Amino acid sequence: MNSIASLPQDFETLRSMVLEKWPDLPKRIAQVAAYSLDNPDEIAFGTAASVAASAGVQPSTLIRFAQHLGFDGFTSLQQVFRERLRERTTTYEERLNALREEAAGGSQGRAVLDGFVTAASKSLEIMSRSLDSELIDRAVGILAPVETVYILARRRSYPVATYIAYAMGKLRIRNTLIESVAGLDPEILSFATPRDAVVAISFSPYSSTTVESARTLADHGVPVVAITDSAFSPLAQSARVWFEVAEADFAGFRSLSATMALSMALTVAVAERRREAV
Repeated sequence: MNSIASLPQDFETLRSMVLEKWPDLPKRIAQVAAYSLDNPDEIAFGTAASVAASAGVQPSTLIRFAQHLGFDGFTSLQQVFRERLRERTTTYEERLNALREEAAGGSQGRAVLDGFVTAASKSLEIMSRSLDSELIDRAVGILAPVETVYILARRRSYPVATYIAYAMGKLRIRNTLIESVAGLDPEILSFATPRDAVVAISFSPYSSTTVESARTLADHGVPVVAITDSAFSPLAQSARVWFEVAEADFAGFRSLSATMALSMALTVAVAERRREAV
């Protein structure tokens, strides 16, 4: 059994451990792993019996899963998921209080700027180190020859979508940003064919609209390139190519530094590939 100090103390560390062990997990334990990372709130709130029923396994499998990760039982593992929930549900007032503590004794504006710069640098460094170059080439190979690129995103991911649409427009790549205020998104998406492609962006808690639209288009043969944050993201299940981007946070706030850099790289690389083809 691992010592308490060596156990993952936060959700991101736990998620990385699960993904690292994933290829060697027995079938039923892998099933629980997928369920736990896809439904972390259920793990945090549920009992062993209710979680097991939802995941389609026996309660004993939950204990084996926890022990596989070094915990002494399911209850100990649950604490990590509950801690994630506490972090996620901090109010903006609590986040601002954390910022005030960071800036105690100095310039608040400077402390905030330095904090976000550090988080952005960390996000970019992690992405640069972990991103597979082959994935970029595959994504560009999907997006470059298509007639129209449909762009899906909501909430926090929406600024990324607007940048992609803007840049593709400037680079003369036909695209459609799905943002109909008239509620015509389903009708607009119905024009997509296998000669087109989709760029879908969503992070936990995932936008149900983005996930469902991407799934529907994939079912109709339209290739999906996804930017998300987990191998168990519902977007990854619909995508032909998906990128995992983990954004570091500062005082509970997350920027989009790494996501934006990846989006810029994809857009410009697609434009270059199209230019070479011409």
